[in-house]
Amino acid sequence: MKGRISKIGSYAISSSIRDQHQQQPCISCTTFNILAPIYKRLSHKDQSLRESDNRAYWLGRNHRILDWLLYERSSIICLQEFWVGNEELVNLYEKRLGDAGYLSYKLGRTNNRGDGLLTAVHKDYFRVVNSRDLLFNDCGDRVAQLLHVELVPPYSQFDAHQEVLIVNTHLLFPHDSTLSIVRLQQVYKILQYVESYQKEVNLSPMPIILCGDWNGSKRGHVYKFLRSQGFVSSYDTAHRYTDSDAHKWVSHRNHRGNICAVDFIWLLNPNRYRKLLKTSWSEAVFGMFRYLLRRASLTAEDAFAFLKTDNDGDHITFMGFCETLRQLNLTGHCNGLTTKEIKDLWIQADIDGNGLLDYKEFQQRIWNQTWSEQRDAEDGEAKGNQEQTVGFSVKNAVLFPPEVEKGMWPENYSLSDHARLTVVFSPIRMPCSQLVS
Repeated sequence: MKGRISKIGSYAISSSIRDQHQQQPCISCTTFNILAPIYKRLSHKDQSLRESDNRAYWLGRNHRILDWLLYERSSIICLQEFWVGNEELVNLYEKRLGDAGYLSYKLGRTNNRGDGLLTAVHKDYFRVVNSRDLLFNDCGDRVAQLLHVELVPPYSQFDAHQEVLIVNTHLLFPHDSTLSIVRLQQVYKILQYVESYQKEVNLSPMPIILCGDWNGSKRGHVYKFLRSQGFVSSYDTAHRYTDSDAHKWVSHRNHRGNICAVDFIWLLNPNRYRKLLKTSWSEAVFGMFRYLLRRASLTAEDAFAFLKTDNDGDHITFMGFCETLRQLNLTGHCNGLTTKEIKDLWIQADIDGNGLLDYKEFQQRIWNQTWSEQRDAEDGEAKGNQEQTVGFSVKNAVLFPPEVEKGMWPENYSLSDHARLTVVFSPIRMPCSQLVS
């Protein structure tokens, strides 16, 4: 297996090498859901038998995980399903990572779920300015970590104080359709928290890296929401895949036996145009709304009539809008839209503010969503004589085991039920961007 890494070359993995053409230092980032022993089943016949019941099993597997992580020596390591509830395992990771030069930060899920996150950065590459914990306090007891770091020489060659924001998270699994809104809310909370932190400490534009197990594919609403905010999937960027190339690679075989791509390292550079966060949120929810209507094979006229409910006029009322949300299972349960979110959506849809939605407003805001279409990579970059800053270019990205890069899951892979993703970045100069409505 180590031969696979050697074949690609240390250029793709090691963060200590330099770009052959521009002689620029590179950093690397690894995200990996390491499958907590409390969740790893040892028998298909006896589902209650878990790896956590056998110390030799979980200890050996986690030693192998650490062997790989320390072999790759990424500048940033983001782990999910880290067994924070076991002191021996926590000490193992802290000792081995610490001895290798890493500063590590752990965070357990709320309500004593037993697992959580671990984020580690190497002291050769970063100085940690600040770290923050984000607790979603929702039905999934999910959490996120925010690290504010500063590159150290020679990796800060463009700017003596080149800074980066790193987020590590693990979103709720979509067990059923009622959890779709919760998952969007989790992403919204992360971006809102990052935005408020930037304002709180008065940060200049800088790269933002989001790592983790997003429990959703490139076809999902979470993916589209992050893309609408200017984030790019680093693995897809490295391999020149588009948003529609959802079948090209996988990173997880879930408990249902399905294989899918759910592990991402997202990059937002300071030269990317960004919509207002609330605008992207509304678009994401209306996108879900539209998807459900179209899945029912409704035409635009049929969908408009459906939203009108029993109203005889040629418009949609707020009550009709609320009733449709309920019938589409987006409200009416503990995981649905809040009253405030519903009102905000209505305000966004009611363009003229007269308290009614006519057919034109329905088409523009809900059915066709022509109000603020996603900019592609070419159009989404800042242009003109703007202030210069430093961002990252994606140099390479590798998934292990290698079969997953071809959309297959190897039966002999036992390290986790997730693949390990490593991305190499190189600092580059670029213009600052701006928020757009």
